[in-house]
Amino acid sequence: MNRISWTDRVGAQRTASTGSAAVFSTQKVVKPRRESLRVKWQLKAALPVAFVLFVGILLFLLATVGLTIAQRHTLLTLAAGGAVAICAALLIGVALVVGRPMLELQETIARVRAGDMDARVGFSERNDEVGDLGRAFNEMVGELQESREEIQRLHRTQMSRAEHLATLGEMAAGLAHEIRNPLAGIAGFIEIIGQELPEASSARGVLKEVRSEVQHINRIVTELLETARPKEPSMQVADLNATAEHALMFARQHAVNRPIEFEFRRADHLPMLEHDPGQIRQVLLNLLLNAVNAIDGDGNINVTVERRDRFATVSVSDSGRGIAPEHLPYIFRPFFTTRVAGTGLGLAMVKRIVEDHAGRVEVSSCVGKGSEFVVFLPLARESAA
Repeated sequence: MNRISWTDRVGAQRTASTGSAAVFSTQKVVKPRRESLRVKWQLKAALPVAFVLFVGILLFLLATVGLTIAQRHTLLTLAAGGAVAICAALLIGVALVVGRPMLELQETIARVRAGDMDARVGFSERNDEVGDLGRAFNEMVGELQESREEIQRLHRTQMSRAEHLATLGEMAAGLAHEIRNPLAGIAGFIEIIGQELPEASSARGVLKEVRSEVQHINRIVTELLETARPKEPSMQVADLNATAEHALMFARQHAVNRPIEFEFRRADHLPMLEHDPGQIRQVLLNLLLNAVNAIDGDGNINVTVERRDRFATVSVSDSGRGIAPEHLPYIFRPFFTTRVAGTGLGLAMVKRIVEDHAGRVEVSSCVGKGSEFVVFLPLARESAA
């Protein structure tokens, strides 16, 4: 079975409307500060040297036990002075070789964090491990800068596309509204003409076809208007079993002359669910009518309501033709359809309504064996019956 899932992407799809600042906002993971004493690296470098110096003085004292006190004191003074000088030179060298690049790296990181993506460290030209660190840091900042520019470019493209689609949606809604008015007049004139024609007139067959086409156009315009101007769900606590059963009743009436068997399985212990019964009924009726149209000849359609973890689900399965694997990723796109008489808006509306309920739709299909659509609705708003 081929399966594809549409998860809850409402928030992601609306990110484009919140402005460019939202694109680059990131969540900072704040690590708890360690309670141990913070020791500077200079002191950490000096401690081993001081320890070696102290041990060396002890060994020197043991080695000069046979000398007089004055000789030992003179030699000890000279050795201690030389050791201190050597240690001081080593610390100064370490500070110049390591300390200065570390300070520069710290300042550069602060600049990058502040948004200066052109900041680079200057010690990357050195031919040692510190230079390797600088080159790696500069490369990382360069890649980060390229990624940020790519994100900005994609965001601008997304914003432009969103504005374009919004404009097209407004135009489509206005056009659909303007078409519906004269279309209603045409339908009325057809009814009047049909009443005045003689019973034996051959034009009655033509009028029947015209009436069917007018109804088809009206259905397309209505779906287009609902897609372009979606309504917010009117939430209320209701029985999902009753909602599904109501939709199944309309589907049975639509397929009354078809050799199709319907089976309904209700969830007896499902709690009352907060949802819009009208919209969810519209979702299920759309899935049921698609299932009816997918069956050639005899077939069966099963509707099952059940609870799965934190979701209430309604599955609609059929024994129809199935959906080709290459079509599965596109079936929820507006105007995508493989049916000659289809509008391609039904499943797009299904997806939108379910996502407005903070749910998702999953579909699995096998060519020649049928398809199954599962509507997931969250139980987060469940209420005691």
